[in-house]
Amino acid sequence: MSSKPDNTTENLNVKSVQDKEDTWKNFKRLMSYAKVYKSAGIFAIISMLGYASIDVYFLSKLPALIDEGLNGANPEFMKWAPVFVIVCFIVRGVFHFLSNYCLAWVGNNVVTDLRQNIFEHVMAMPVAYHDTVSTGTLISKLTFDTEQVLQATSKSLLTLVQQGAFVVGLLILMFWQSWQLSSIFLVITPIIAVIVTIVSRRFRKVSKNIQNAMGEVTKAAEQTFNGHKVVLTFDGQQRENERFAQINKYNRQQRMKMVATKSASVPLIQIIASFALAFVLYIANIDGFVENLTAGVFMGVVTYMTMLLRPLKLLTNVNSEFQKGMAASVSIFALLDEDKEIDSGTIPLEKAQGKITFEDVNFIYPGDDKTTLKNLNIEANIGETIALVGRSGSGKSTASSLLLRFYDATSGQVKVDDQNIIDYQLKDLRKQFAYVSQHVVLFNDSLANNIAYGKPKASKEEIVEAAKKAHVLEFVENLPQGLDTNIGDNGALLSGGQRQRVAIARALLCDAPFLILDEATSALDTESERHIQDALNELQKNRTCIVIAHRLSTIENADKIIVMEQGEIIEQGDHQSLLAKNGAYAQLHSFQFG
Repeated sequence: MSSKPDNTTENLNVKSVQDKEDTWKNFKRLMSYAKVYKSAGIFAIISMLGYASIDVYFLSKLPALIDEGLNGANPEFMKWAPVFVIVCFIVRGVFHFLSNYCLAWVGNNVVTDLRQNIFEHVMAMPVAYHDTVSTGTLISKLTFDTEQVLQATSKSLLTLVQQGAFVVGLLILMFWQSWQLSSIFLVITPIIAVIVTIVSRRFRKVSKNIQNAMGEVTKAAEQTFNGHKVVLTFDGQQRENERFAQINKYNRQQRMKMVATKSASVPLIQIIASFALAFVLYIANIDGFVENLTAGVFMGVVTYMTMLLRPLKLLTNVNSEFQKGMAASVSIFALLDEDKEIDSGTIPLEKAQGKITFEDVNFIYPGDDKTTLKNLNIEANIGETIALVGRSGSGKSTASSLLLRFYDATSGQVKVDDQNIIDYQLKDLRKQFAYVSQHVVLFNDSLANNIAYGKPKASKEEIVEAAKKAHVLEFVENLPQGLDTNIGDNGALLSGGQRQRVAIARALLCDAPFLILDEATSALDTESERHIQDALNELQKNRTCIVIAHRLSTIENADKIIVMEQGEIIEQGDHQSLLAKNGAYAQLHSFQFG
């Protein structure tokens, strides 16, 4: 009868080997961050070994204390014993401080460098990546995951070296005093090794689940907090509470699995060790087996075995911390291995003349199969204002994103001054554009610094002038510290119209040859819009402008109006000629103005 080969064990063995290789590879990569601080790390390890050595040396005097000191065989021993105790604990305390401080210094520096790398890498990632990954997940990697790594690089290493050296020292003492009794302990070593291996695998799996669960918690909280007003308006508190409760419950379940594994593994190992200790006590009752042992040696061996239980517990626990750190490092390194935004440009661009050309441009968003822009042909000469109008989703904002190279055209060419923009150095290209969006982004900083974000070295006079032109000064006098007032997270102290004016002041100060206005006046009331429109008219002089608008009143004076529908140009011309055609633009105009 033929039997089918069982591949389960083989697959598990392969997976186990692969996990070990991955763990070792990630640990080596993590330790590469510590190379810069290796002097402090080596000093910390020496201090840890010194700490363990003092403990072992102190315990090594236990047999002598019983056999020589307490029995009165050596009076000098008891005379110096108090001094010995005090000196040992002073030296032990010094080693303890140095090992903890130096290792924490190395660990915190490693995590600081790691966080800086993550932050810089995320900022260098292409827009397409940020479209698919939530901010909450990235923040979780930057905060929670790196904190787990800190545990792996400091607490785990401290316990591993310090307690590991202590265990080795105790075993040497045991075998030095009585190899017969100590050999019993070797019987339990393979059993402990098997338990630790199984538990390690479990720790790694649960830790990975905890990383993901924390990412979901952060993502859900960030999304709900950001949309707090919407939640309140549509009575969504209960729904959001229930949704978060599910995510929170899953996170708790994963953490309890970790606790259960840790709580079960520690007593299991200690119970096994206690069998060895019990067997030693049993052997002591057998006639002739321990007749050559003194009371001090016997008590010493029993004490050493008892003392082994605590470091074994700590070493088992540290495995969970280490595996959490390794699971976190996998998550972090997966992020750091993501490709950065590619800058293939080689041509520097000091200041563009101001010509923009789209030649047969087609574009499909990454991961999508629908063509967003189809055969787009646009030409904007120096100083012209080109307006893009159309329904939502017609591709207007996508076209501006291609200009800034947030995305690259799938086919065709986007040109600046008759040169394909992919040939320009990316930073130089983006410096040519001032951008004002309907979604204003302001930073938790002073009003002046927000205005000067695109030109950090701007003088106070330049900032004031830009603020004046954008009608920002009209509300600045009501702020407690004027332009130096901190406006809060995303300009929380300002109204929608005021925030829009700050964004326009920022664009004014940039003095870039190109200006992109994406619904720039959408959040303004009629009076504010009139003021801003005056400022924008001034700003648009001698600049090439791309204006994206739903409100046709803002683009009637544009040199060319391009009407888009589902990514294609269906009409173009100036305001009067398009009205005369009585086509799509005229229809939009009649909807807005009756």
